Amino acid sequence: MRVEDLMTQKVFTVEPNDMIDRVFFLIHYEKVRHLPVVEKGKVVGIVSDRDLYKALGPKSNSNSIKAEGQTELHVLPKKVTHIMHRGVITVETDTYASKAATLMAENRIGALPVVDKKNKLVGILSSTDILKVFAKLEHASEKRVEKIAEKARH
Repeated sequence: MRVEDLMTQKVFTVEPNDMIDRVFFLIHYEKVRHLPVVEKGKVVGIVSDRDLYKALGPKSNSNSIKAEGQTELHVLPKKVTHIMHRGVITVETDTYASKAATLMAENRIGALPVVDKKNKLVGILSSTDILKVFAKLEHASEKRVEKIAEKARH
């Protein structure tokens, strides 16, 4: 199985000079957890929901937004370039899914931008994409074992 068989092709991206409120919007309203950072068509970094939450958070000053009895959220006028991870690990569409999964586990990352031979972003592979396939394969394996056990009883 190849990465192209599992990846999500509709990828939301940000640019290094975008403000982090755009990251906030995409994570919360488009329900994504990882945003590749693209500059001139090339992947130059990645921002996760955790990176956003590190940049936002409980603060105590007069510019924060606070609802009665709730935690403050402090939106800083920062650019994506200040919170993104550089040196992002990418994979190509023809990479084996097992190799991509190993890369993710070894590097403790939740997503890999998928690029073509010209290093242009064409998709993203997340740990959720891999878990869905694992669950489907494992379920099929369990069903085969049940059928074999059923036949052995008769």
